[in-house]
Amino acid sequence: MSSQLSTHADTPAFEQRMRAALELAARRPAVDPNPRVGCVLERDGAVVGRGWHAGAGTPHAEVSALADAGELARGATAYVSLEPCAHTGRTGPCIDALTEAGVRRVVFGQHDPNPVAQGGGEVLRSRGLEVVGAVLADEARALNEHWTFAVSHERPWVRWKFAATLDGRSAAADGSSQWISNALSRVDVHEQRRLAGAIIAGTGTALADDPHLTARSSTGGVAGPQPLRVVVGDRELPADARVLDDAAATIQVHTHDPAVVLKELHARGVRSALLEGGPTLGAAFCAAGLVDEVIAYVAPLMLGAGRSAVGPLGVGTLSDATAWTLYDVTRFGDDVRLIYRRK
Repeated sequence: MSSQLSTHADTPAFEQRMRAALELAARRPAVDPNPRVGCVLERDGAVVGRGWHAGAGTPHAEVSALADAGELARGATAYVSLEPCAHTGRTGPCIDALTEAGVRRVVFGQHDPNPVAQGGGEVLRSRGLEVVGAVLADEARALNEHWTFAVSHERPWVRWKFAATLDGRSAAADGSSQWISNALSRVDVHEQRRLAGAIIAGTGTALADDPHLTARSSTGGVAGPQPLRVVVGDRELPADARVLDDAAATIQVHTHDPAVVLKELHARGVRSALLEGGPTLGAAFCAAGLVDEVIAYVAPLMLGAGRSAVGPLGVGTLSDATAWTLYDVTRFGDDVRLIYRRK
């Protein structure tokens, strides 16, 4: 049987159970080296087990669901939002757990794009299990968009965030820049930080602005698990720099090569990075083709002079400009947040 979903008498039932698996998967926040995965076990028309992956080092969704079902897993159908893994990491292969539990059929959503772990469906089929794949594949893929990109491209998905006036300035002629965006926009920035595995800034920003680079609550306190703070560049930071405090882990990458930075982050399990450096660092990543999404907060101000929000990109003529696709527009008071993705 092909692992691709085609005309199948049970397709509506498959999709119903897969939606339940996707809902379980979504219970875990997106920021983690591993994908979000949910699993539902069905036997004789009834759900007998549920599970989801709670994060790195915890049981995978299939193992959790099997533990929930116990002996009722024998002869059951497993609905898994991601193709069961075929490798040993911190835990054993899920294909072995499913086989040993006596599951008779596996229905999964997204094919595993990770070259280290993929191929579980074929192995299960070779063991005599019925396997159906690509059930609600688009929805399953969207659940792990940044993880899928990262394991396929061997680097994190990069979002570049900046605030600018209507005439594209990030600071006035005297260097003042706080605050271009309004309070509502700044609250949203912290929401964007919570979605990142790492926040990247250059030594210039770290020295000039002394930022915390943490995700904070509306009252200003550090809130929830924190992204890795990454400072790029060779200049040393003072020992009392706020980016070096104990609010979150911090590394300094002594390079000006964006590709080297992303290679280091990928090796550390970072799947999504938020670029918050100034116009020079942002332009370096953009010119290297290593910005996947731009988040621009546009404020209703006009300066006429001052620092540009974007540094030189090496574009000499209009036909060489990088093209972007509008992804989202959101209003925060009189500010507008524009999200563009690379075409």
